[in-house]
Amino acid sequence: MAKTKAEKKIFVLDTSVIIYNHNALRTFQEHDVVIPINVLEELDNFKKGNDNKNFEAREFIRILDALSKDKKITEWIPIDPEGNRGNFMVGMNGHGDVDAEKVFGEVKQDHKILNVAMGIQTLYPNQKVILVSKDVNLRLKAKALNLLAEDYETGKVKNVDSLFKGKNTLEEVDPAVINRIYKDGAVPFEEVTDERPSANSYYILKSPKNSLLAYFNPVANTFERVEKNTISKIKPRNAEQVFAMHAILNPDVKLVTLQGVAGTGKTLLAIAGALEQQKDFNQVYLARPIVPLSNKDIGFLPGDAVAKVNPYMEPIWDNLKLIQNQFRETERAFKKITELVDTEKIVVTPLAFIRGRSLSNIFFIIDEAQNLTPHEVKTIITRAGEGTKIVFTGDIYQIDTPYLDSQSNGLSYLIDKFRGQDIYAHVTLEKGERSELANLANDLL
Repeated sequence: MAKTKAEKKIFVLDTSVIIYNHNALRTFQEHDVVIPINVLEELDNFKKGNDNKNFEAREFIRILDALSKDKKITEWIPIDPEGNRGNFMVGMNGHGDVDAEKVFGEVKQDHKILNVAMGIQTLYPNQKVILVSKDVNLRLKAKALNLLAEDYETGKVKNVDSLFKGKNTLEEVDPAVINRIYKDGAVPFEEVTDERPSANSYYILKSPKNSLLAYFNPVANTFERVEKNTISKIKPRNAEQVFAMHAILNPDVKLVTLQGVAGTGKTLLAIAGALEQQKDFNQVYLARPIVPLSNKDIGFLPGDAVAKVNPYMEPIWDNLKLIQNQFRETERAFKKITELVDTEKIVVTPLAFIRGRSLSNIFFIIDEAQNLTPHEVKTIITRAGEGTKIVFTGDIYQIDTPYLDSQSNGLSYLIDKFRGQDIYAHVTLEKGERSELANLANDLL
């Protein structure tokens, strides 16, 4: 049964929602959407620049301009001309019975947005008006004013604690089956378990007599032995790292995600694997999103564009140098890494600088991927051309951006959505290997 106008909700969007997803306007089904005029003012400040927030702002402004052509934007306009969605309009300054600026004693954009939402509530008393924001504090302020408020749910993973880990342990496996895998390299999965495993998932197979590291090959439908490989003198120190290295080196896997706390070796293993395979790719890109400290724009830093972003790339350079320093300066392998950097076969760069480049036949590592939105992750992957392999690394519990959390960041979203795909592998690394001190700090602090 179709909903009547009175049953339709009105969602008032904060700027943070649009910066998170420029297409947010189209994600509220049949309900109506209000964009406060103050949000347009904030988007005007965001529209210049190369960061993702600048891209999202520009794209949203284009969408609004196209939908409102020859129409009065302060009146309801259909979001979808075919009538499958609700309407939108720009809400002008105002407030209901309560003025947020007087309540909180300050004139600021957030309070003006609250006033717009309360004004809409007064204009449409028979409809449920809900403020939608990624800003937790703004939602709390809204609730203090008896205004309904909620997070933007599109793209959120419901339960990150049960997120796919990519690895498991099977106890009580027949010792003869494990011996056969050692001897033949693989056995049909039915000889190990009744249920078909998720594609490219990893296992520790155990019996009272022996054990084995294995992975499920989704094409052959077999459990295959995973061997410990030392790459660029980087030796995996635990089963998780062995699995991660296997996924990175597997030519049939085009997308890899490595999730884990600091010190578990995610970035180091990814870079070592990239160096091992660099002859198979035109270039190796090592990138990470820039998240300025204290939410300051990088413009306050001295120097040109390269000088401004170099401090944010240091962790990648540190890992690259660590691998290089496994060799003596006179060794060919040491000089080769310097040569690859000098000839731009290896490129260390902020993620924003990649925009617009071709990603064909590239080995692409994106570090700190938990600081990306689901839309950013989608944009990266959908631009991958033939021969490209992408590795995302990060810790979904260590978010550095104000409007993302463990449920809404792009890395969690990617792990949740890609599980079971034949060209995708994931490993959660839980054992720290940086140092005894680092491990103790992770446990106690």
